[in-house]
Amino acid sequence: MVSSTEYGSHTWDLLLTVDHQYEDVEKTFLLQVTGDLHVGGLMLKLVEAIKIAQDWSDYAFWWEQKKCWLLKTHWTLDKCGVQADAKLIFTTQHKVLRLRLPNMKTVRLKVSFSSMVFRAVSDICKMLNIRRSEELSLLKQSEGTLKKKKKKDKNSKEPATEDILNLCNSPVSSGSPANPGLYSKTMTPIYDPVSGSPASSTITWFSDSSLAKQTCSILALSHPTCSPEMLAEMYQPQTLADKAKLNAGWLDSSRSLMEQGVQEEDQLLLRFKYYTFFDLNPKYDAVRINQIYEQARWAILLEEIDCTEEEMLIFAALQAQYHVSKLSLSSETQDSTCDSEVDEVEAALSNLEVTLEGGNKNNILEDITDIPKLADNLKIIRPKKLALKAIKTYWFVFRDTSISYFKNKESAQGEPIEKLNLKGCEVVPDVNVAAKKFGIKLLIPVADGMNEVYLRCDNEDQYARWMAACVLASKGRTMADSSYQPEVQKILSFLQMKNWTMCSQAASEPENVDMKPECFVSPRYTKKFKSKQLTARILEAHQNVSQMSLVEAKLRFIQAWQSLPEFGLSYYIVRFKGSKKDDVLGVSYNRLIRIDMATGDPITTWRFSNMKQWNVNWEIRQVAIEFDQNVSIAFTCLSADCKIIHEYIGGYIFLSTRSKDHNETLDEELFHKLTGGQE
Repeated sequence: MVSSTEYGSHTWDLLLTVDHQYEDVEKTFLLQVTGDLHVGGLMLKLVEAIKIAQDWSDYAFWWEQKKCWLLKTHWTLDKCGVQADAKLIFTTQHKVLRLRLPNMKTVRLKVSFSSMVFRAVSDICKMLNIRRSEELSLLKQSEGTLKKKKKKDKNSKEPATEDILNLCNSPVSSGSPANPGLYSKTMTPIYDPVSGSPASSTITWFSDSSLAKQTCSILALSHPTCSPEMLAEMYQPQTLADKAKLNAGWLDSSRSLMEQGVQEEDQLLLRFKYYTFFDLNPKYDAVRINQIYEQARWAILLEEIDCTEEEMLIFAALQAQYHVSKLSLSSETQDSTCDSEVDEVEAALSNLEVTLEGGNKNNILEDITDIPKLADNLKIIRPKKLALKAIKTYWFVFRDTSISYFKNKESAQGEPIEKLNLKGCEVVPDVNVAAKKFGIKLLIPVADGMNEVYLRCDNEDQYARWMAACVLASKGRTMADSSYQPEVQKILSFLQMKNWTMCSQAASEPENVDMKPECFVSPRYTKKFKSKQLTARILEAHQNVSQMSLVEAKLRFIQAWQSLPEFGLSYYIVRFKGSKKDDVLGVSYNRLIRIDMATGDPITTWRFSNMKQWNVNWEIRQVAIEFDQNVSIAFTCLSADCKIIHEYIGGYIFLSTRSKDHNETLDEELFHKLTGGQE
């Protein structure tokens, strides 16, 4: 027999709260437990005490003080560290979350609040039919980006109830058969590659879930643009410091939503975090392509990324073409006979072209043992000698990843005046097609910063060849790489869109065209031009894109966005070790850039390909990185948690390991090894 004294020393009272919807049933329960009781046994005792017959399988214990879930049901309370003062809440793991998509539409759906964010995003993307979920993540809007909107709201009436797409009837689960996320070569195309609308055979699939045809249309097709008033109310960054605020709120992919303070019915932003869009295919990725297009469009309209007036008009023309095409879309059937493998935007466009033409392009096998070279007369300009006499013509030779220049062609067999190694450099276009200006700005890393060199080409063809070679060389690749010719064609295509000629009829009668030009450009250009002037200029630029289909217009828009110098850069305010002032750190898919906060000029670039290791000192929140040639840097992040930058670096390295194996599955464990850190 065990005495009551001995019994009492082994048992203790534990107060549990049950998060249920029954008003007439008690929500707090005091249970007698022992330290060797496992979590699953505690669940059983609690459910027996509640005495409500329902499915409790989605419930788990949330430890309020420790901000963690008790998901290992075989662990004992002692092993978990649970004592009498613990506040445990028995609550559902899947809760309702509101997500604002890149197209500014809000969806309401059930998401796992106990899974790591990386897994939760994967499940969300399966439900929304977005492949390659690893490119996206969840963003919590920072206070700085909401201030302007709140001030505006005080002086305005309460807006009408937002149109929210409710998908709560189909809770997201990893076992959902809706969409495998990755496709096989035998998979039936589920979207029309021309219009982006669901193929007839796909409508049945959508009808089986909460994604009915109209829902798919909301996600896969772009809708009427916003008003200038709506744009004025949204946050528009004015400086690099403002742009840094946009990236401060990324959630930690290795922790759950509840662990990061997200509550039921909170609103988060679903955004493309990593700017490496892998394996785009119009036949399977209508939703994904549309959401990338929308994220790009809003980045242009809100001036989150800088572009010239000429480029802004191209973006406006492509948006106008998309809406014109959507209105005039005929019911003609299109053949979809291309089965070629695709990669990124250029390949997606090639896929689209082949689909429209009904055949395959010929593939020419190049001699990979012979690395091509370029040789031509170019002009060179030094930044500190911008007088007219500083512009000189030399004979340039581009071989491997280096540029050498000589006094003339005849002296090319001797020693060059200078040899520029472009590996790891920054390549910035300096083009004005109307003024026949075709320049290439090179920022070449040297020991004490960046060496600036400007090259000036004579025409579009010369510029495209040399620019493509510079871009590849900066990544450590030569012109023998298979991506060289597509890169040349992409640059020529972009220049062709810029090289429009004025259509007299369109220019003289802008009032006859049903267009609101203010919807297609950023507020800066709305203020600069009158409405009729803006319409005429957009129609002028529209001449070169007027024959594009719906999907092609979106893909060309994405491609033009990718051509901008600032594309793919996420900014953070940091303090480098040993420095007395703050700098901006730009994080891209292949490099880190230290930028002067006052001038916006790049100071130094470090390539991921030269990185040996990186780690975080969690005590002082300092990121330390080692590169080749004994180069080391260390910095603390001032505008966000250092974990965000650590995850960015690891995430981009993880994405670089992806292959074209269509049956691949994501190595989630590798992702967390590269991004999780040891905090």
